[in-house]
This record gives sequence, C-alpha cells and structure tokens, in this order.
Amino acid sequence: MHIAEGFLPPAHAVAWGAASAPFVVHGARSLVRDIKERPESTLLLGASGAFTFVLSALKLPSVTGSCSHPTGTGLGAILFRPPAMAVLGTITLLFQALLLAHGGLTTLGANVFSMAVAGPWAGYGVYRLLRRYGVPLMPAVFSGAFVADLATYCVTSVQLALAFPDPGSGFLGALGKFGSIFAVTQIPLAVSEGLLTVLVMRMLVQSSKGELTRLGVLVASAAGRKTADSAGAVTR
Repeated sequence: MHIAEGFLPPAHAVAWGAASAPFVVHGARSLVRDIKERPESTLLLGASGAFTFVLSALKLPSVTGSCSHPTGTGLGAILFRPPAMAVLGTITLLFQALLLAHGGLTTLGANVFSMAVAGPWAGYGVYRLLRRYGVPLMPAVFSGAFVADLATYCVTSVQLALAFPDPGSGFLGALGKFGSIFAVTQIPLAVSEGLLTVLVMRMLVQSSKGELTRLGVLVASAAGRKTADSAGAVTR
C-alpha cells in the first residue's frame, strides 16, 4: 500500500522526504553516468521502469480491508543496482500520485523511502549475497524480488507505527498490528512477484544475453573470453 495523501503527520512527511532526498540525488548522478557509459542500456532501463510502474499500480483488495500491490523494483535493482531504482521509483510514485491518486505528494518521501530505497537495497543485498555463495541465477533473482517486495511493506509498517503508535502498547504494538495486516496478502504477492521476475529474467537471458553480460548479471563463459582475447590479439 502506498501511504495516502495527507495520512502522515506533517513532521513525519517532512522527515521521510529529507531521508529519501540523498538517495534520489545520488541515484540521479549514478544514472546519468551509467547512461553515458552504456547508452545501449537505455531501452532496458526504460523497460525496468515500466515494469515497476505497471506492477506497483495494480491495487489488489485485501481481506483485511486494506489494499496491497506488487512493487516491481527487484528486477531493476538486480539489473542496474539500487541507486537507479531510487530515481525510477520516485518517477513512478510521482506519476501515480498525480495521475492515479495512488499515494500522494505529501507522503511521496515516505513512499519513496519504502518502495524505491529500502526495498531495492534489501532485495539487491540478498541477490548479491546468494550469487556470491554460488546460488544459481534464477533462485537468486526470485529471492531478490521477493525480499524487495516484502521489505517495502515492512518499512511501511514501521512508518505507520511511528506515526500512529498504539495507545496501550506503543510503537511495538502498532508495528505488530500493521505488519500482520499487510502480511495476509503481501506474502503471497511477494511470492508471485518473485516468480514473475524470474519469468522476465528468463526472457531477457534468451533475448539480451550480451546486454546482461555487460551489466554483470551474466558471466561470460571461459570460451567466450578466450575468443574475445584472441580476437583482440589479432587486432593488436
């Protein structure tokens, strides 16, 4: 769930905006640099942003009376690293607030922090950790997308609990209530998003293997490296 317009107290809205701003600025600089270095990746970058926009715009009713949705940020974080998703996620949330009344401008900072900062970094961290220890690509992609989705809602629960602590049990009580409400629908959604992200990654492996190798998602085979080295030696 995107936190709705005007739902957070003003001090909280300003604080989350200030917390998100450095990530967005850093992401914009990194994105400009990456586009200059790899202009051929622009189309795939745009597709990653569109994937995030479409998935996060799917508001699904929850049995708890709230609503849930996928986030779509895991794919872009894996392909282009989390700083890029801080920018793409902010653009997505801004357009959704203006065009779909999904989220809001006053809560933009909080929504950016949960969906465009915390989620991508958590998912990417899990993905990189699994790949470092030899886990195959697709299980690592599933885990990254799953964690990116679920981490977003964990952070949203923290944000709401900080703003609206339980009168009796305080922050922890409110956190348990918000977290349990979201978990009913969000855990199945996170699993579904992980599976969908794996399907998309499989298609990219088939259609854009060279690009994924340049991005570091795929590792060039030893035979491929040897051929490239030989070609370079002949050229020299």
